[in-house]
Amino acid sequence: MTIRVAISHRTSYRYDRLVRLTPQLIRLRPAAHCRTPIAGYSLRVRPDKHFENWQQDPHGNFMSRCVFPEPTRRLDIEVELIAEMTVINPFDFFIESYAEQWPFRYEDWLLRDLRPFLEHDMPGPLLSDWLASVDRSAQRSVDFATSLNLRLQQDVEYLVRMEPGVQTPEQTLSSRTGSCRDSAWLLVQIMRNLGIAARFVSGYLIQLVPDVKSLDGPAGTDKDFTDLHAWAEIYFPGAGWIGLDPTSGLLAGEGHIPLACTPEPSTAAPITGGVDECETEFSFDMRVTRIHEDPRVTKPYTDEQWEQINRVGRALDQRLERGDVRLTMGGEPTFVSSDDMEGAEWTTAAVGPTKRRLADDLIKRLQGRIAPKSLLHYGQGKWYPGEPLPRWALTCMWRDDGQPIWLRSALLAREGQDYGHGEAQAHEFIGALAENLQLDADLAFPVYEDVANFVGQERQLPINVDVRDNRLKSPEDRARLARIAEQGIGTVTGYVLPVRRQWWQAKPRWISSRWPIRAEHMFLLPGDSPIGLRLPLDSLPWTPESAYPDFSPADPSASRPNLPIFSSNRTTRSIRADARAQPEIRVTHADAGRASARVSQQQAGVFTDEDIVPTALCVEPREGRLYVFMPPTERL
Repeated sequence: MTIRVAISHRTSYRYDRLVRLTPQLIRLRPAAHCRTPIAGYSLRVRPDKHFENWQQDPHGNFMSRCVFPEPTRRLDIEVELIAEMTVINPFDFFIESYAEQWPFRYEDWLLRDLRPFLEHDMPGPLLSDWLASVDRSAQRSVDFATSLNLRLQQDVEYLVRMEPGVQTPEQTLSSRTGSCRDSAWLLVQIMRNLGIAARFVSGYLIQLVPDVKSLDGPAGTDKDFTDLHAWAEIYFPGAGWIGLDPTSGLLAGEGHIPLACTPEPSTAAPITGGVDECETEFSFDMRVTRIHEDPRVTKPYTDEQWEQINRVGRALDQRLERGDVRLTMGGEPTFVSSDDMEGAEWTTAAVGPTKRRLADDLIKRLQGRIAPKSLLHYGQGKWYPGEPLPRWALTCMWRDDGQPIWLRSALLAREGQDYGHGEAQAHEFIGALAENLQLDADLAFPVYEDVANFVGQERQLPINVDVRDNRLKSPEDRARLARIAEQGIGTVTGYVLPVRRQWWQAKPRWISSRWPIRAEHMFLLPGDSPIGLRLPLDSLPWTPESAYPDFSPADPSASRPNLPIFSSNRTTRSIRADARAQPEIRVTHADAGRASARVSQQQAGVFTDEDIVPTALCVEPREGRLYVFMPPTERL
């Protein structure tokens, strides 16, 4: 949850006479490594008549160099920035293994780059005594650095010091007081004397009033404020520069916005420049304003905000009602077995031994109550990342005009019941289906599991593991191999009938074709999915994309004719009789000639898009039941 704040920082100089200014170096732009997101920034300098060039100093800090060609009696510098106060974990970093324990030594190539940040002054007596008291036994580098930072915060009392410049470490340790810049420079010198690269940081500090007062720690500020601040950064291999604030004894967080990071305090000053001799009146103003806050547990919506939300909602309801717009709430209601509420399939697992059987019972009960004579479709559901197989989905479809779609629900198999259906029944079923569609039943062909793939997997098993053995790691692989082994490698897995709807002489008809393949039989792709999803379609003759059948998606807003209405007293036998009674489609001599030419081409191994029907219906026996995999269609 983010709080967006705006910082306004104005610095003004008033001179008692016209003066000339040397080029002014302004270091008031957030550094490139600032972790707090900066949504907006602007810098305005007056007098307006000046030349401004943005540069980067040798350490990568942004710096504006302003040149004033004419004398002036004033200099105003205004900074506006917008910051996203997103919570930052200051310990979100990793350290190279060789530097996890202190003391450590930087690698040679890194030591050359860090040399300016390791140079230190000769320590005086007080600093030497302080360093001598440091525990130099092997310890975690992070713990070592944070403990030194906390100790320094306890040893040096913070005070607001208006005098210019930075105290030496001896001065700070002698008085045991100092401003933020004094403590930061002292921490830099301590770290460098202990062999840790450190640099001085000048930046903004933002502190906001907490929503809830702390019960056991510091109370924090009683009002939102921002100010120029100083702290230190140390370099850990792998982690980069880590901010340490000796004023608070904490690591730098989202409220620390670095502006300039340098080896010496003098080169990190917010503004550097010269002016003619004069009397100067100096003033500055800094303020922070919350411009956006997300509601949160500790600071939820106010009563006024809730009332405003309700007003908007009521206004929208009125507009929807005037437009006769009706809303429904969707969702995925979950049902749980009353007999096994704590079972894995009802709590954590995607599937289980009884879920599909109970789901089948439920959807048929719902069908009988809500939509009798509707169509039940058993298909593939969502496929979640990390799961080896897609889930299943049971769908009930009905007509809103009340006309029936499916008349004999008793023909649908019940989940878990073995009807004894196998390869023979699948062959009989697809033959009868081809006859009803006025197709040659010989166009339906059997498909088999890939023998080579199964033998290869079996050969990779340990010698003391059988395909039916529960010692196989993957339960899906174990079930797949066991099922193939039990049914036999040469057994027909199912039957495929290429089929497609086609308009011919202004009448619709079903067409089919043979699927020419290189091998004598068609072998399925390995897997557990229905055979309709495992057909090796890449083995069919190649067809250019330009020769694909035309397909124009229907306009969903276009008006459509009424669906055909079937009389409920028609039986399957009468439907078959009607199908046989349809007029025979005769072929002209020209058509017959083209057909003969296509036969010759097929015998020569040449196939066209007119010869190959790429969509198919599949029939597969599983566990004593027949499953029909429907072909993709342009319309129903």
